[in-house]
Amino acid sequence: MFEVSDIVAYGVNGVCTVTEITTKRIDKVNVEYYVLSPNATKTAKVFVPVQNEKLVGKMRAVLTKDEVIDLLDNMPKEEEWISNKNIRFETFKNIISEGKSSELLRLIRTLKLHEKQQLKRGKRLHMADERFLKEAEKMVLGEFAYVLNESTDDILNRIVNCA
Repeated sequence: MFEVSDIVAYGVNGVCTVTEITTKRIDKVNVEYYVLSPNATKTAKVFVPVQNEKLVGKMRAVLTKDEVIDLLDNMPKEEEWISNKNIRFETFKNIISEGKSSELLRLIRTLKLHEKQQLKRGKRLHMADERFLKEAEKMVLGEFAYVLNESTDDILNRIVNCA
């Protein structure tokens, strides 16, 4: 159970603050909601039904500084590109839906390194790969920047340029 003022990570919304827990009446039924305010956009509000285990399961406490540093320090250096786009898209979709930070980091690193290779050839990332990259970045960069008190650009550079 989360409390008002808790800082949580919530899927592609990134770091959010639980601003209130409220009840709304929908179809003659009272439904309790967590009201989240994403830190990236001060005007948006996200309503998460407290009884919806699947959605609440996507909410978690932000990682600690030690956890973030450990993830960044222990990232695999080499990633193999999945050339079959159907398999790649399915793999990336699963990584996004699971929302596991270590896998999202690998996804970002893999896509950014592939993007560099493509640019050298005068090409771009496939549009679907670009979309996966943006979603993974939204899910990871904001949280890591928040925890380490760094810019998202600094975090991205650490991910891409790890030795």
